[in-house]
Amino acid sequence: MTGFVITPPAAPALAVAGSDQTFPLRRVFCVGRNYAAHAREMGADPDREPPFFFTKPADAVVSASGTVPYPSSTQDLHHEVELVVALKGGGANVAPEQALDLVWGYGVGVDLTRRDLQEVAKKTGRPWDMSKGFDASGPCSPLQPASATGHPQEGRVWLEVNGQLKQEGNLNEMIWPVADTIAYLSRFVTLQPGDVIFTGTPSGVGKLDPGDQVRGGVDGVTTFEFTMGQAPSGSNA
Repeated sequence: MTGFVITPPAAPALAVAGSDQTFPLRRVFCVGRNYAAHAREMGADPDREPPFFFTKPADAVVSASGTVPYPSSTQDLHHEVELVVALKGGGANVAPEQALDLVWGYGVGVDLTRRDLQEVAKKTGRPWDMSKGFDASGPCSPLQPASATGHPQEGRVWLEVNGQLKQEGNLNEMIWPVADTIAYLSRFVTLQPGDVIFTGTPSGVGKLDPGDQVRGGVDGVTTFEFTMGQAPSGSNA
């Protein structure tokens, strides 16, 4: 093999807390409606039905610090705060009791969503990609190794906008806890080191505007803080 015809893109990675090393990102899976209260606010039945997944490009995951760019082509950008799981191992058809052995560490991220585009996609039966997988749509804190945090089963999940609490829940309210989520996802894809999972959001999702100050975290894991950038020139935001 003689090499690439263009320069390869930089490998996506997340910062690791307290380290100069980074965590390489392979694939980004996101769980939809994994908290009953959020399922209700989105008009869905919160009973324990099988989880469903969507994806983001690995390079859509950016640092949840400084200024996060506000996307184009939306008038209704929403925040969804989530525990993020980073895998050091993989496999297919993983048993739930073995799933946590695959976890390298945890972070806290925000699944930014162009809600107006998502609603159109839902009504027309089209894919969600442009509502969920746009540039910088997954701000995430530095990762904390599981050796420092353990495997959190409970802990407050929260998000503030301009100092006002907007989202609050607890990890113990997940319909599909982390181990079950990993096991279920591994039925559909062979998980690999570098895969990360955004595990779903509690209720209270809502609109973000350019310039908003966003803070959030998961108690016992970590926190983050960033500012939404200004809407791009010519955007309809």
